[in-house]
Order: sequence, then C-alpha cells, then structure tokens
Amino acid sequence: MQVVAKFEKVSKQQFINDFQDSFTNYDIEEIEKIYDNLKLPKRATVGSAGYDFYTPIDFTLKPHETIKIPTGIRVIINEGWFLAIFPRSGLGFKYRLQLNNTVGIIDSDYYHSDNEGHIFIKITNDSNEDKTVSLTAGQGFGQGIFMPFGIVEDDDSDAIRNGGFGSTTK
Repeated sequence: MQVVAKFEKVSKQQFINDFQDSFTNYDIEEIEKIYDNLKLPKRATVGSAGYDFYTPIDFTLKPHETIKIPTGIRVIINEGWFLAIFPRSGLGFKYRLQLNNTVGIIDSDYYHSDNEGHIFIKITNDSNEDKTVSLTAGQGFGQGIFMPFGIVEDDDSDAIRNGGFGSTTK
C-alpha cells in the first residue's frame, strides 16, 4: 500500500465556528467537549478501502430529513490523489442514506482553503420505506476512499484555491 495522506483535526476555533453554523443549540463548553472527543477517520479492517468518518454528535433523521455534519477533520493529500466521500454502505443499504452532493470530492489543495480544509458531510435519509436512522456520537456514518487521478497533456490550470465549497466555480 502506498501512503498518500494524513488526517488531522481542524483547529478548535475553526470547529467551533463551523459547528455553530450548523447547530445553534449547543454552548461553547459543549462544543469544546465534542471537539476533544473527535476521532480521526480509520479503516475498520486491513482489507477496508474506506476510512470511516465518525459523527461527532448523536442525531436522528426521519425520512427525507437532512443534516450537515462538521466532522472536525482535514486531510493532507499527496499531489495526484483525492479523497472521495461516500455514505457508509450499510447505512445506504438499510436506510437509503445519501450524500447531498452524491459523492464528496476532497482535492489535495482543499487543505489550504480559508476554512482549514474542514470536511463537512451533508446527508439525507432518502428512505422510501419510512425508516428513521439514529446514530450516536462516535459511530461511523461516512467513508472516504483515496483515489489517484490524471490530467490531460495540455493541462494549463494555474488557479490557487482560496475557499471551501464551490470556491473553484466563482
């Protein structure tokens, strides 16, 4: 296996700011405790391709409800690689849990963006069987898989990322 990346936490202040943007019913002390308990993504077994992302809080999603989770995680990725984010396959199978952007793409230069490369995972319970999903803090809900990519012979990209979501289309 080739080592291509390293997970880290974003700074505590970045996490607090982003968490408060998603959730208004927590005080600073609670958010700091959540930050302190964040788990870095990890593979479940030696044969696992995906690195599990863990929810920092308990949550319940009824059918067709959506939640945006600030994971508190960022990643340094070698050039020529990216991280693809998917829902955990078991949750997708059992509850039809889906990412709102279908697949999250974390580019190697996202680490240097204005939000410290903070990875968010926005999911929807798209159940058509009236199933509610409940997860507890520390439970895996997303997975990231590192993938290589190529470029075309006459590639002339020279822009520098300076933002988060959608920043390259501005």
